[in-house]
Amino acid sequence: MNFSSYSIKNKFAWAILIFLLSVLAQANPIFTTTFPTLTYSPAQNNKRIELIHADHWFYDEYEHPDAQRLSGNVVFRHDGMILKCDSAVYFQAGNSFEAYDNVRLTQGDTLSLTGKRMFYDGNEALAEARENVILTHRGQILTTDSLNYDRLYGKAYFFDGGKLVDKDNTLTSDWGEYYTDTRQSTFNYNVELINPKFRLVSDTLHYNTITKIAEIVGPSNIYSDKNQVATTHGFYYTQTGQIELFDRSTVLNGENTMIGDSIYYNEKNGIMEAFRNVVYHDKTNKNILSGDYCKYNDIIGEAIAYGNALAKYYANKQDTLFVHADTLRLFSYNLKTDSTFRVLHGYFHARAYRSDVQAVSDSLVFNSLEHKLSLYRDPIVWSENKQIVGEEINIFANDSTIDSIYVQRQAIMIEQLDSVHFNQVTAHLLRSYFKQGEMKLNCADGNVHIVNFPLEKDSTIIYQNYTETSQLRMFMENRKLRKLWAPASTGCFYVAGLAPAERTRLSNFAWFDYIRPRNKYDLFEWRPKKKGMELKPSIRHEAPIQKFE
Repeated sequence: MNFSSYSIKNKFAWAILIFLLSVLAQANPIFTTTFPTLTYSPAQNNKRIELIHADHWFYDEYEHPDAQRLSGNVVFRHDGMILKCDSAVYFQAGNSFEAYDNVRLTQGDTLSLTGKRMFYDGNEALAEARENVILTHRGQILTTDSLNYDRLYGKAYFFDGGKLVDKDNTLTSDWGEYYTDTRQSTFNYNVELINPKFRLVSDTLHYNTITKIAEIVGPSNIYSDKNQVATTHGFYYTQTGQIELFDRSTVLNGENTMIGDSIYYNEKNGIMEAFRNVVYHDKTNKNILSGDYCKYNDIIGEAIAYGNALAKYYANKQDTLFVHADTLRLFSYNLKTDSTFRVLHGYFHARAYRSDVQAVSDSLVFNSLEHKLSLYRDPIVWSENKQIVGEEINIFANDSTIDSIYVQRQAIMIEQLDSVHFNQVTAHLLRSYFKQGEMKLNCADGNVHIVNFPLEKDSTIIYQNYTETSQLRMFMENRKLRKLWAPASTGCFYVAGLAPAERTRLSNFAWFDYIRPRNKYDLFEWRPKKKGMELKPSIRHEAPIQKFE
C-alpha cells in the first residue's frame, strides 16, 4: 500500500483510519507484514530520502505531527546509500531521520558505517553516528564512539577518540578525519601510530592509507628497535622504513645521535644523510662530527662530512682535540664489540687544535685506538714555543697529553727564544718524547745540523753553537736544555750575532707563526705558506726487483 497516493483532507477521517489500522494490527499479528514498501519519494527529486521498508509504522499527528515512527527491519535509501536499522524516526518534511539499534549504512560495496544510533540529514547528506561506531572502507577500519560522515565531501571525522586500522598500521588519536575519495586522514591530539617495526607518537599526523605515508606535524617521536627520532615535521614511509625529517630533527641510534636541519634516513640500508648545521655525536667513542652535510651508515659505522666540517675528540677530560678539513671521513672498526675504535681521515686544508698542540697539513689521519695523529704533505706542528716541520709527522698522545712526535724526511724543529734567536735542529728523522705534557728528550738521526743559543744563568744569550753530526740526543728539564749528546761531530762556537748567516738560520728555516691556529674557531680560516716556502718532497727510491734463479 502506498500512502503517498492518499489525499486526506478531513483530519477526523484520517484519525479514524489510523485507529482502525492499529486495532487490526493488534488483532492479527500477520498484519505486520502487510507494509513491504513505504515510499516517500517525489519522482522529480532523486535526493529525497526513500523509505524502502518497515515492519511497523506509526504516526501521531497531534503529538509528533512532523515525525513517523518505524520499527522492524527498517530500510532507507538516499542517493546511492542504503541504511538499515531496527527502528527509526522519519522526518519526511525535513528529509532526515533518526535510526536506532543495529544501524548499518552502506555505500556501494566499498563503504559501511555501523553504530548503535545515527541521525541522517538528506539535504546535507550528513550521517551522525554514535556509540560503537565502525567505519569500514576498502580494508581500512575506523572505530570510535562519535563520528560524522559527510557524503558530499567523502569526509568522516571523529572528536571523542578513535582508531584507524589498516593492514600494517594502527592509528589512534583524540580527534581525526578520513577522506574516502583520497583515503587521506588527519589525526590530532595524543596521536599514536603503531607498526610492527616502530611506534610513532605525535600531536598532529597526516596519513594516507594508499601510499602508507605518514606526514608528521608538530612535536613527535618515533621509536623502533634501533632508533629514536625526535622531530616537528617530517614524512615516514611506513612500508619502506624511509624517513624525511625537517625543522631541526634528531635521530638517536644507540649511543649515536644525528642532528640536522633536515635528515633523510633509510632503516633498511642504515644510511642517514643530514643537511645544514649537522652534528653527529658518538658518545661511546667520545667524538663529535659536524658540518653543512653529513652522511652516516650505521651498519658499517662510516661517516663523511664536508662544508665547515669539524671533528671533536673529547676522550681527554682535560682537553678536546678539534680537527677541520674540507672533507672529513670517519671509519669504524670492531663494531658490536668492546674494542670498537674510529679512524678519521681529513683531506685538504686540514687544521687541528688542542690547547697543548696545534697542526696544519694538506691531509691527516687520526686513529682513536693508537691515539695517533698523522699529518701529510707540508705538515707543521706547534707546541708551546716550538715548531716542527717535515714531510710526514706522527703525533702520539695518551689520555691527557702528548706522548711523542715522529718527524720523517726534511725534518726541522725550531724553538723560539725571542724575536731574534731560534734554536734549530734538522735531520732525516726527528723524535720528541714528552712526560706530563713537557718535552723531555729530542732525538735526531741522519745528517743532523744544529744551531743552538745556550742561555746564561740570567737568561742572556752570549754565544751561538753550530754543529754537524750523524746523531743527536737533547735532554730537557723545566723546558730548558740540560744536556746534549752527539757522537763525532764538527762545529764551532760564535759570539752571538757574529756567525755567518747560513750558520745562524739553517737552509730550510722558516717560522710559520702566521699559519698557526690560535683557537678552535680559527680552524676554518686556511692560511697557506708564502710562495716558495713549500717543501719539495724528497726522492724516495724503491728497492730493485730481484729475480732468484
